[in-house]
Amino acid sequence: MCIQPISSRIARVVVVAPLDRPLDYALPEKLAGLVQVGCRVRVPLGRRQVVGYVIDCLDGNPEKLKPVLDLLDEPLFGEADAIFYQRAADYYAYPLGEAFRTALPAGLSGKGVPPPVLTDKIYSIAAPDPGLRGERQKQIFAHILAAGETSLSDLRGVFPSPYQVLQRLTEQGVLAVREIERLRDPFASQPVEKVQPLVLNAAQQKALEQLETSLRSASFKTFLLHGVTGSGKTEVYLRAVATCLEQRLQALLMVPEIALTPQLVGRFRSWFAGSQVRLAVLHSGLSDGERYDAWRSIARGDIDVVIGARSAVFAPLPRLGLIVVDEEHDGSYKQSEGFRYNARDLAQLRGQMASATVLLGSATPALTSYWRALQEQVTYLELPTRIAERTLPLVSLVDLSQSATSELLSEELASALQMTLDAGEQALLLLNRRGYAPFLLCHDCGATCRCPNCEITLTFSMAQRILRCHYCDFRLTPPETCDSCGGSRMMPEGAGTERLEEELGQAFPEARIARMDRDTTTRKGAHARLLDRMTAREIDILVGTQMIAKGHDFANVTLVGVLNADGPLNLPDFRSAERVFALLSQMAGRAGRGERPGRVMIQTYDPENVTLQYVAEHDYQTFASMELSQREALGYPPFGHLVNLVMAGNDPEKTHEGAVNLARELVRNGQGVELLGPEPCLLSRLRGKSRYQILLKSAGRPALRHLLETLPVVRKILPAGVNLTVDVDPVDMF
Repeated sequence: MCIQPISSRIARVVVVAPLDRPLDYALPEKLAGLVQVGCRVRVPLGRRQVVGYVIDCLDGNPEKLKPVLDLLDEPLFGEADAIFYQRAADYYAYPLGEAFRTALPAGLSGKGVPPPVLTDKIYSIAAPDPGLRGERQKQIFAHILAAGETSLSDLRGVFPSPYQVLQRLTEQGVLAVREIERLRDPFASQPVEKVQPLVLNAAQQKALEQLETSLRSASFKTFLLHGVTGSGKTEVYLRAVATCLEQRLQALLMVPEIALTPQLVGRFRSWFAGSQVRLAVLHSGLSDGERYDAWRSIARGDIDVVIGARSAVFAPLPRLGLIVVDEEHDGSYKQSEGFRYNARDLAQLRGQMASATVLLGSATPALTSYWRALQEQVTYLELPTRIAERTLPLVSLVDLSQSATSELLSEELASALQMTLDAGEQALLLLNRRGYAPFLLCHDCGATCRCPNCEITLTFSMAQRILRCHYCDFRLTPPETCDSCGGSRMMPEGAGTERLEEELGQAFPEARIARMDRDTTTRKGAHARLLDRMTAREIDILVGTQMIAKGHDFANVTLVGVLNADGPLNLPDFRSAERVFALLSQMAGRAGRGERPGRVMIQTYDPENVTLQYVAEHDYQTFASMELSQREALGYPPFGHLVNLVMAGNDPEKTHEGAVNLARELVRNGQGVELLGPEPCLLSRLRGKSRYQILLKSAGRPALRHLLETLPVVRKILPAGVNLTVDVDPVDMF
């Protein structure tokens, strides 16, 4: 990290405010030698004081500049990180200060106060032969003598209330004490055992050799590791990271969901057990204190490997040599609100800036990534078979169109579940809808309970006896009578994971059933506890939303069932088929990963659907070829580029007027850009705001970039109270 010279008299600061450029401030003499790139400072902005981030220290005449008021803490990022954050903000057309705020962990932005720094006392022997008389003093002295030095927290684990004795021995000169920072480590209490590395097969070895060549050359290169589910991609990751560390470089591994983090961390801790490799974790499931400590350790260069979710792409790694993006196809890498960055794409930008190797891994690569591999823009690595010559699971499509039953489980799936339970094996059931039912329906007049803030029905939760909006969190006690007709037949319609769990309990009373969705994993550590129970075979049937489909490795799962496979196929989005293929293929890949073969049953009303057919045949290449040809004909990514503009306001008429006027101005400036809209968003009302969207479409990026550069001026025509959101490379259009 670069320490700025004492002669610098001006600090260039990115303030946490909706501004597109940094501001210059005078450095007072008392701070001139202390302020560095990456420090947080307090500065005046108009009539108020705000927090800002120093991105440069300059020489010059500071006489007409307002002064930096205060230095808040040590550097949190380096010069290269500052440039990376700026380039990311520019690409996604997002205010600079807000981008920096998003990049840093909670408590380090705005007026937020960072978590306190924890300390611990370290005791050592100062007088080798003190002549102690008290038995308790002798025990504590002997313990410290044997250990060499011991922390207060460790001593408290051995001796009840030792502090008074320690204080007395310190005052007598028997013990020496010093204070150190105590880091909050979320995995400190979890035991770890060294594992023996598996023998790589020929395909794994070939892929690893190409990665090692790139890592040793210390140059930027992107690889796409396309491996079927269970093909051993993680084993390749582990060895690539080991090679990276041999070059005295750092590695970053990203996963799309925090639910995957404990399993991956466990694999890496076991792999590197007994070594000096230092590992940190970054994701939103940690406490603010844990994230703060991890970030500061990374910024100081004390960490070798960082594992985290989307936001980990901003981790301040000064010696970055390898970035792994696991499940790179997953839409969770795209931030859906605020700073709408895509961590997968930023990983490649960061790799380029750091001359690092970037490894994208998936069993179902994003079509944009796969197309780039076909064009040889990235290097394609393939793992075509499962490890240990295990076979892919048999996938069958269960036709519901001729079924007369209203039960959630078809007879075929129910029978397969019973056979699985009888064999002492485990099953996973996917229903990508949480809650008990999507809505309550009046069976007298057909009315439903709707969110007053959003254009959707309220989801019913039987366990909580509540109706809830999953967008704005509005909650309502279920009415006993219909507000429209006064009827008393308000009944739940449709099914979510909660209802499926209930019906399974009735159908299989002896089975141990658990549910994994956002409602059951809100508490800290809930993901890891469910996964541990599943691994320990304490759960027979795990029901869940799409979070159970991603990357989990349960050796005893032999049956996977999918309910409501058709719903997502009917969404008005050009990526619908790609999403369904990826989700169902990933879900199918959870079966048969151990010694026993797997079976997958997908319930559908349209078994002739071509996407479902390709899932059943495990045929990614043919599916991708079909989808890419359709995309090319329509000019959609990867054959074109998109920007989605969303206008939102309290007044529907003003919002529509603003959208029409904005579209008119964009047409004047948008040569080479096709403009679609304005049209109401699919969710035309969200969190109390009316919403309209304009989709910008172009065959090349330059035309779109030119048009985006006009937005700061053009957006001024929007009426007061109408906000504009810019989504570059949108993943969904809702």
